[in-house]
Amino acid sequence: MKHTRLYLARHGETEWNVVHRMQGFQDSALTALGLQQAEWLRKAMYTVPLDAIYASPSPRALRTAEIVKGERNIPMETSKAIMEMGFGVWERCYYSEVESRYPEQWHNFWKEPGKFKVEGSETYAEVRTRALHKLQKIMETHEGQSVLIVTHTVIIKHLMAYFEERAMEQLWDLPYIHPTSLCQIDVIDGVPEIVLHGDTSHYESSEVGPSV
Repeated sequence: MKHTRLYLARHGETEWNVVHRMQGFQDSALTALGLQQAEWLRKAMYTVPLDAIYASPSPRALRTAEIVKGERNIPMETSKAIMEMGFGVWERCYYSEVESRYPEQWHNFWKEPGKFKVEGSETYAEVRTRALHKLQKIMETHEGQSVLIVTHTVIIKHLMAYFEERAMEQLWDLPYIHPTSLCQIDVIDGVPEIVLHGDTSHYESSEVGPSV
């Protein structure tokens, strides 16, 4: 029996999360709460066996992964394939500004993902392709092992939709993917079982930060 265990975690809260600015390929630093969230996740996973950690190279995700790894001797590598979706001209803009200037595409982004596209952005299909390709590589490389992937909201939504067989139109259905929330998927002989989805039970405070 081949039992592969995958953990998916979002990065901790960032400065732009707090003020509702689009990040995408851009980055902002983890807030004090974001650092605390990463520490909570580290404590929760300290005794969880991990054979490898993969992280988005975006500093907010890489820093979160480094905190969770702590002093443990676990191989860690970065991959651009699990970076956040590229939002093109929306990056650095406030949500309110984007919603005002691009009402149709703002609607599509949340409600009809298959129709979303703005100047310089990726499509949801493009993000899904790169993320799932990397996921398959990770699962092949680490068959029978346990792996943590530290990444971003849209990537986690796509990967969990894949395991759930959720349609693109339902991509943004609950649960929310809060900062450092944890998903766990056990793949036994090729059959996935979702054990955790957006779990925040490791939080030691009621503070959760923005969910997107």
